[in-house]
Amino acid sequence: MTLIHLYDKGLTPFQQLLGYNEEIQSHWLQLGKTVEKDGHLSAHLKEEVRKTLAQKNGCQYCQAKGIPAPQHYDEKTAVCTGFAEAFLVTKGHTSHYVTAVLKEYLTEAEISELLAFICFTTAQQYFGALMQLK
Repeated sequence: MTLIHLYDKGLTPFQQLLGYNEEIQSHWLQLGKTVEKDGHLSAHLKEEVRKTLAQKNGCQYCQAKGIPAPQHYDEKTAVCTGFAEAFLVTKGHTSHYVTAVLKEYLTEAEISELLAFICFTTAQQYFGALMQLK
């Protein structure tokens, strides 16, 4: 059972928990659509990063959407998911050596998109965990 009752506005339980605050829900969902779609990084790569983050961010709802599939990673996906794992351990205090790997494999636009995606996805997963969403 979730921390609060699901509201009647929203297509998913996650959206219904945001539904109490329609403006927040609207902007949150719009930002989610923006960061999740193909951009400088593919939606598929970002989904693997999302799955990686979900394993440690405490949201059972997010974990239920699948586990990472490293056997199918290309080099760029491996670098991005590896960075996500480092982020989970260091909570943003990644070393110069870790960020140097990003600079070696990604453009500045890709790095910016990846970090924005990681931060937004972590916020979503923390929200789900705090709301006890299963």
